[in-house]
Parts: sequence; C-alpha cells; structure tokens
Amino acid sequence: MTHTYIVTGMTCNGCKAAVEKALKTIDDVTDVSINLETKHVEVSMKHSISTEILKQALPSKYSITRKESKNVFTSNSSTSTSQITSQKTEEQSELKQLFPLFLIFGYILVGSFLMNYDPLHIEGFMLDFMGLFYIVFSFFKLLDLKGFPESFKMYDPLAKAWPTYGWVYPFIELLLGVMFLMRIEIPLALITTLVILGITTIGVTKTLLSKKSIQCACLGTALKLPMTKATFIENSIMIIMAIIMLLKTSN
Repeated sequence: MTHTYIVTGMTCNGCKAAVEKALKTIDDVTDVSINLETKHVEVSMKHSISTEILKQALPSKYSITRKESKNVFTSNSSTSTSQITSQKTEEQSELKQLFPLFLIFGYILVGSFLMNYDPLHIEGFMLDFMGLFYIVFSFFKLLDLKGFPESFKMYDPLAKAWPTYGWVYPFIELLLGVMFLMRIEIPLALITTLVILGITTIGVTKTLLSKKSIQCACLGTALKLPMTKATFIENSIMIIMAIIMLLKTSN
C-alpha cells in the first residue's frame, strides 16, 4: 500500500535525501518518493504505519502530515479548513527555520546602534551595519567553503555562469566588511556592494517568482535556510543603504 504525506521543512536536495533516508529506515517501508516542489512524499509500505511513527523517524526540523484524499461527500468548508491548517503549519515551519536569520540580523542592528548612539551618528551606523553584515555573513559561508558555491550558483546568475565566483564571494564579503568598519575606500566598497548584491537580488527575485523551493546560501550551508522574501528584503536593505551613502559621499 502507498500513502501520500506532506512534509514541510524541506528546502533543498540535501533535505530531500535526508527525509528519504530517514523514512527508509522504518521497518515495513519499501519505497519513498519525494516531490520537493509540492512537498508531497509517497511512502510505500507492507503494512499500515501511523503518522506518529513516521514523524519520530524524521529529524525535528521536518513536520509530516497525512494528505487526505478527496471525498465527494466532504463539504467544501471542511476542505478549506484543512487547506488553511496545512498552510499555517507550513508558514510556522518556515518562520522557525528563518529564526537564526532574524536573530543574527537583530544582533547586527543592535551592535551597529551601540557603536554610534552617543552621539547618534546615522552615517556611521549604516557603515558599521554594512561592515558587520558582511563580516558575520562571510563567517558562515567560510564554515563550508566547499558546499557554499554549489548552493550559491543555484540562484546567483554570475556564480552560475562563472563557478569560480562562488568560491571567491565569501572573501569579497570579508574584504568589504573590513573596508566598511575601517573606513577604507568607502566609495569603492559601496559601488561593489551595489554590483554584487544587485546581481544576487536579480537571481533571488527570479527564484521567488518561479516559486522554486531551494536553499538560501546567505548564511552558507551551516544553517539550512529556505529561499524566501526575507532574503530579498535583506539584500534590498543593504542596496538602499549603499545608494544613500554613495549619494552622501558624492556631495
């Protein structure tokens, strides 16, 4: 017999492989087929297995629910309620996965403010924010320098066309972070920021519009983050700051 389930929390092929491997360790499971885009997982089994057993076999970051088959006798309101519940579960899982990104973003924000609050210096705040942003984000990318380029080229146009760029990118971020914090060649650092983040944002936008489920490489591969609007907003904030500071330095 084969049952279909919905597994939330999968963001890349690595997640897909992890879920498949975990489910296949369960006795009486004969085959597992996963559609990463729809989150549907078909599990073939010799005997009926409860959803709770399947859940226990999966890592805690994944959530599994049974996909109910359509019934002509089921009211439309019941179907709508089930869909809403499923949507809420997926949204909660996505927010949980993005929590590390929000936390790091908050630390950078507070750190930049503390460095410039007495007296309050807006320009210094923005430069320090961009510097800390690059330093912290390059750190996570360098934790897995081998895996980062593979994830990055899935959505960055330049990394896709020129794979070497994916290997160099974390060091570019590190260098830009030092330049902003040490106030070295700020105009050059701002222009470079507009170019590299502009290219990445184009790739992020295309990915979001195509509704593909892929891993975001903004924090490398150490933290499995899904590609969401948060990635677009994060890049946009940096681009806006770079434009503002570039206009100020040109005056």
